[in-house]
Amino acid sequence: MKKLLLVRHAKATHETGFVDFERPLKPSGLQDAAIMAGRLKEHSWVPQVLVTSPALRTLSTANVLSQHLSIPKAEEIAGIYEADERQLLAIINQLSNDHDFIGLVGHNPGIEQILYYLTSTSPDIPPGAVALVEFDTNTWEAISPKTGKLIYYDTPKN
Repeated sequence: MKKLLLVRHAKATHETGFVDFERPLKPSGLQDAAIMAGRLKEHSWVPQVLVTSPALRTLSTANVLSQHLSIPKAEEIAGIYEADERQLLAIINQLSNDHDFIGLVGHNPGIEQILYYLTSTSPDIPPGAVALVEFDTNTWEAISPKTGKLIYYDTPKN
């Protein structure tokens, strides 16, 4: 059984002066990421590792999660930035089978697209939201469209 935690980065600034890749989290985004980490911990849904886009806002979100969940620092995967569902699936299919529970921190619309692609469910994924998908397989390579089941979904505002 494999579990994938999809995380959309927390709220980032839209102030001028930042290129998209370097947009930092707002103070409320940092707080929301900590809140979501706490909720995951309450449910004992703690991934073994995280993978993240190298953009500043996703790195920052992943760092907050790593610290609060006491897991290793996230691995950066450049392909997550601006990825669509097919690109994200290719990344998921290459994840290490040494881990059964992995968190992926990324961006919209990719996070919403991959959630729908894997589960045929399409909740709104606002900044900071998490979706836990379970797969009845022992390998990441076997994951394909409509093979996942959404078992948990939450947003910072819930």
